[in-house]
Amino acid sequence: MIDLHCHVLPGIDDGPTTIESSLALARAAVAAGTRTLVATPHVSWRYPNSAQDIAQLVAELNERLLAEEVALEVRAGAEIALTRAADISPKELAGLGLGGGPWLLVEPPFSPIASGLDAQLLALQGQGHRIVLAHPERCPAFHRDPEMLAGLVDQGVITSITAGSLVGQFGERARRFALSLAQQGMMHNVASDAHDEIQRAPGASDQLERCGLSPLAEWLTCAVPAAILEGRDTIPPRPSVSLENVGSAPRSWWHPRG
Repeated sequence: MIDLHCHVLPGIDDGPTTIESSLALARAAVAAGTRTLVATPHVSWRYPNSAQDIAQLVAELNERLLAEEVALEVRAGAEIALTRAADISPKELAGLGLGGGPWLLVEPPFSPIASGLDAQLLALQGQGHRIVLAHPERCPAFHRDPEMLAGLVDQGVITSITAGSLVGQFGERARRFALSLAQQGMMHNVASDAHDEIQRAPGASDQLERCGLSPLAEWLTCAVPAAILEGRDTIPPRPSVSLENVGSAPRSWWHPRG
């Protein structure tokens, strides 16, 4: 598994506070089947982290992992708050890409009304960035207006769902929304969004199996994130598999485009 979204770096956001805690999270990731993990600390008004600081911590963590024979590669990235993105310089934004490539992991706001959300995301895309949308299933604005999310996907934005959402860790509404995205072909990646080794633990295989998405597991957690880390402009097509056993989510509560 390649985990595109993980808060593994110490002392930089709401993830681990010490390098030892980071190592514990890393060991848990390996035990859950992860071989490559992208460190995506928050870059927001609360956590004004820089690409340089992130890269330095990634290098230090990889040194410790190598010394302690933990079979995990950590790559640099960031979870960029959309409310902060417009104030980040183009050079700095480029340095915050997942694995150093053109794809940005962007976090939408948690407010129920986010005026211009879609326009802001498309503006970033228009600047030459590719957009991975972090946990859209937890965004109240998309709950209110799922057609807005459908329109963004039509424009090339891809979604990264938090594994815990698939099994109700973030509430029933997020679970239902996430499973419906899978049924509508609007789920492109599943990542852990891990913050520690216990409460917000790494891994996704168990959650995918429990909700009936195992037929897409390799695509969601290996093929798509590999393409992103390789810097490709597009992700590989979704396999043609049956999802009849996906959770108990309704088929849809909106009419998808196309």
